[in-house]
Amino acid sequence: MRKNPYYSGPPSDHFDGTAFFNPQGVPPGNVSDLLKWRFANKPDPWPKQWPSPHHGNKPPLKGTDDRITLTMIGHATMLLQVAGQNIITDPVYSKRVSPLSFAGPARVNPPGVEFDALPPINTILLSHNHYDHMDIATLRKLVERDNPLVVTPLGNDTILSRAGISARTIIGDWGDAHDVASDIKVHFEPAHHWSARGIRDRRMALWAAFVIDTPLGRIYHVGDTGFHEGRNFRTAGEKHGGFRLAILPVGAYEPRWFMKGQHMNPEEAVLGMKLCGAEYAAGHHWGTFRLTDEAITAPAEDLARACKKHDVAADRFRPLLPGEQMIV
Repeated sequence: MRKNPYYSGPPSDHFDGTAFFNPQGVPPGNVSDLLKWRFANKPDPWPKQWPSPHHGNKPPLKGTDDRITLTMIGHATMLLQVAGQNIITDPVYSKRVSPLSFAGPARVNPPGVEFDALPPINTILLSHNHYDHMDIATLRKLVERDNPLVVTPLGNDTILSRAGISARTIIGDWGDAHDVASDIKVHFEPAHHWSARGIRDRRMALWAAFVIDTPLGRIYHVGDTGFHEGRNFRTAGEKHGGFRLAILPVGAYEPRWFMKGQHMNPEEAVLGMKLCGAEYAAGHHWGTFRLTDEAITAPAEDLARACKKHDVAADRFRPLLPGEQMIV
């Protein structure tokens, strides 16, 4: 019987005693599916460099007292400034998102905010352990510089500690909630995804979305998810009563036969925005690292079409480029 290297706990509706899973969900593809995708599909070309016109933005030390400020750094790394707190999501500043320093998906644009221009970080929201979301080098630098609180699902703390990162950490299961500041609470919510750092630890650490309760409204942050018939979006909206802002992935979705279970496409993201009751949404997880087959501009183009189709004004759901800000 396999042993979980990261987490030990009682079985639940999403943990079988060894591995985590998505209830009534779609498991990730297997090796044969992966080989079929890699050898049977012809991906759209990407440029080697795709610099953002917003690169070099320097956020303030903290946001305003009456607005939520979101700054895209790149891929799923976003700086959220709210109620005097600086929160960063899935921080990745490395050149590649890979277990290898010399191979794997490489950055086609620099981070929209230089590392030294980041204001002091109070909290890191770490959604799961895939390399494009959990970057040990960046996490180590942030912990050494700012001593932030790391909020992450079950099992991921073991990965950090084994990497020599001694961080103040809050570990949570789906449904848990913890205060991260005097007036900010973070809830761990389900996402339809999976986890792995290698070939022998699939689904051994939990993945999650986050709901951030703030004095300026609720924020729904999803690092990675499949649409899953909209179940998690509908449930989050019903549980929390809607959101001022939803931060949703809109990239890494082609080919659909392989990616559909784990990654939304832009139209599904628009439907998710509506189902969870978000006033505004920001699109991430596109335009920085080539992970799948769609063209680099396809997520933004597909999102524009989906917003028009579903009567969502373009300024309500924006696909952010590195360095670009959204203030709501």
